[in-house]
Amino acid sequence: MDFSGKHVVVTGGTGALGTAVVGSLLGMGATCTVPYRHEAEAQRFAHRGDPNVRLMAVSDLADEAAVAKVYAGVTPWASIHIAGGFAMGKVADTDKAALMAQLDGNLVSCFLCCRAAVNAMITAGGGRIVNVAARPALEWRSGAGMTAYTIAKTGVAALTVALSEEVAKDGILVNAVAPSIMDTPANRSAMPKADHALWPKVEEVAATIVFLASPDNRVTRGAVVPVYGKA
Repeated sequence: MDFSGKHVVVTGGTGALGTAVVGSLLGMGATCTVPYRHEAEAQRFAHRGDPNVRLMAVSDLADEAAVAKVYAGVTPWASIHIAGGFAMGKVADTDKAALMAQLDGNLVSCFLCCRAAVNAMITAGGGRIVNVAARPALEWRSGAGMTAYTIAKTGVAALTVALSEEVAKDGILVNAVAPSIMDTPANRSAMPKADHALWPKVEEVAATIVFLASPDNRVTRGAVVPVYGKA
């Protein structure tokens, strides 16, 4: 796959999955815009200092003005939306503020980035959008105990499929991946007794994302691709 001369926006690009995605893209010749929220994220980012990476401090991707800043002055070939947040919580223990935090962090941020990307790509004549849902977005029963998160990620999946129909005629292919628990240091720390060999590696999930975002993907749209590993 060749991304030479192509610009890609990667939200959540400083996280474990995002770092793998950005690394793959850079290796294929892309330039990347990577928004981040906290300075500590930027400081530990493995690709900090790469001349083909544009790091941007952005306070909140659920804010329209902040999202407009990310896309200002760039014409992305692809926009990859990994940014989000996870929280456990039964419905009985989840108040409106906690629900809205999940909706804003996962669904609203994705919607606004999709909107900005579409407007840029229509002018440019096409492109690719890849969102990140989650396994509970496809298997709702597995979302018990994390219902607010499940609702938000299910919204991302629905957004992906509906948007793909809206913009296919504009040459924009929209897809998503739905990971299960990924093999990251944070997840290993949280679940030390789990069989980590069954979890998908971030590099493996990144490979699926990068293909969906690439010029080599000429026909796939409206897919929410399970990336579950062996679990």
